[in-house]
Amino acid sequence: MVQNPPNIRPDLAPRAQFGDTRRDGQPTVGMVSLGCPKALVDSERILTRLRAEGYGISPDYSGADAVIVNTCGFLDSAKAESLEAIGEALQENGKVIVTGCLGADPEYITGVHPKVMAVTGPHQYEQVLDAVHGVVPPSPDPFIDLLPARGISLTPRHFSYLKISEGCNHKCKFCIIPDMRGKLQSRPHKAVLREAEKLVEAGVQELLVISQDTSAYGVDWKDGERGAEKHITRLARDLGSLGAWVRLHYIYPYPHVRELIPLMADGLILPYLDVPFQHAHPDTLKRMARPAAAERTLDRIAEWRGICPDITLRSTFIVGYPGETEDEFQTLLDWMDEAQLDRVGCFQYENVDGARSNDLPDHVPDEVKQERWDRFMEKAQAISEAKLEAKVGKVMDVIVDDVDEDGIATCRTKADAPEIDGNLFIDEGASDLSPGQIVSVEVDEAGEYDLWGKLV
Repeated sequence: MVQNPPNIRPDLAPRAQFGDTRRDGQPTVGMVSLGCPKALVDSERILTRLRAEGYGISPDYSGADAVIVNTCGFLDSAKAESLEAIGEALQENGKVIVTGCLGADPEYITGVHPKVMAVTGPHQYEQVLDAVHGVVPPSPDPFIDLLPARGISLTPRHFSYLKISEGCNHKCKFCIIPDMRGKLQSRPHKAVLREAEKLVEAGVQELLVISQDTSAYGVDWKDGERGAEKHITRLARDLGSLGAWVRLHYIYPYPHVRELIPLMADGLILPYLDVPFQHAHPDTLKRMARPAAAERTLDRIAEWRGICPDITLRSTFIVGYPGETEDEFQTLLDWMDEAQLDRVGCFQYENVDGARSNDLPDHVPDEVKQERWDRFMEKAQAISEAKLEAKVGKVMDVIVDDVDEDGIATCRTKADAPEIDGNLFIDEGASDLSPGQIVSVEVDEAGEYDLWGKLV
């Protein structure tokens, strides 16, 4: 569960983080943003629109005339956290507008919290603005407020998420995202590129490209399946020409993904692919309604590494899916030995209201899920530790995320996405560095998930 940074969240922030001072009579809203980076982008767009209408942005409950809670509804644990956040906002402020994925089921929310002022679904920006207008009417000062708003970012200024599409055309049995966010809707190429250009002009050094299915970008257009070059390849090439790091997330392993790998080998985009494999046994994948071609997946991984030996592969997996046998799980462990993925996350299967997987037979007991998760993570950790140990002595470029009061810099290599992967730490001579700098470092120590190095 990714939340916007603690120094921005109204329920955690100790003081204002925005440069402008609230003027007399200015209406002000706060925002609690839960869920994935795609939801974080929605929160940024909502706040940017409100700021353009003259609203102030409050980092604490007491300074807000109303609070927007952008929810996550993917797993039961995420729903529980969203309901808890709504309850806290109601207790601390009283005027609460709910939006996001959980808002796709308004009765579920109002059944628990009947006092919320309004509920809207995911990426329903206009409905959120209408709800805010109803609770806190706008009162702009035409000499101050009604100017083109600089986009409000809930991430550090040196990196930004770039959402290129909404929705998904897959029908995975464990997932209800298409029910909440609809079918794939790709943003126009020019609009994405224009947003990216503005971000880079504003100082963003790293663009994190996100969607539900990034490699399917553009296939919903009439010409989406035709042409020598896929739309995601053309977009990646154009983004890479802007000069910032470009990192691709949520890439399904379609055959045309091969077109992206030469761009990585040439240094145009980062040699990093985030591919949601989910499992390796064909029967498990079939029950998931996922492409059951684990053998071909290994061939594609080998092909990608042949084109770009430095490529970093990250993925997520589900253990304890209904019907998963010990043999199927062992196939996954054996596949991991073959694939040698660089970065791996794992979830224990959970039922989700509305998911078709709930009705499958042979659900796995919780204690077996936990035991398999432990074994899987032990395997993944050993692979990660060996891969990081092989980087000791190498010189690589890193981006600085933070420098603490002791002069220790927290950085990331090209193999590390923020918040989900590891870090590289510089503990000597780093006090003069600043977030967003890209510096060369020699790696001199490795751990299970992190690296340490010295400035070159």
